[in-house]
Amino acid sequence: MTPRAEAIAHYKAILRNTIDRRPSGTRQKIALALGKNKSFVSQITNPAYPSPVPAPHLHPIFEICHFSPEEREVFLRAYQAAHAKPGAIGAAAAKTHDLRIRVPLLADPKLQKELEATIRQTAARIIALVARR
Repeated sequence: MTPRAEAIAHYKAILRNTIDRRPSGTRQKIALALGKNKSFVSQITNPAYPSPVPAPHLHPIFEICHFSPEEREVFLRAYQAAHAKPGAIGAAAAKTHDLRIRVPLLADPKLQKELEATIRQTAARIIALVARR
């Protein structure tokens, strides 16, 4: 295995382990947000496959998986090591800002969680679409 392939496998292992700690259905949510099949998500999270994770997909993945600042930093360090070219991470993943919106407080906690997840997923899909342009 080449050093670059090893570096890609390393960050993909970090990504896979992070996703594995999230609720079931996370891979499907990522696939929907990226406009891809679930098999694509499996491929980009499997260290055995040498295909890299496209930089425009990083931000939606971070949002859907609720990466903590520490998890994001560890992953991005490994990602940058694998793709040592300046700007390899891309502006969409490297520079972000928070956008806050108000939502109604619902009496049903399950419905509240579903509402907020839907808003996050929709935002991630829009961000992925814009990042492709």
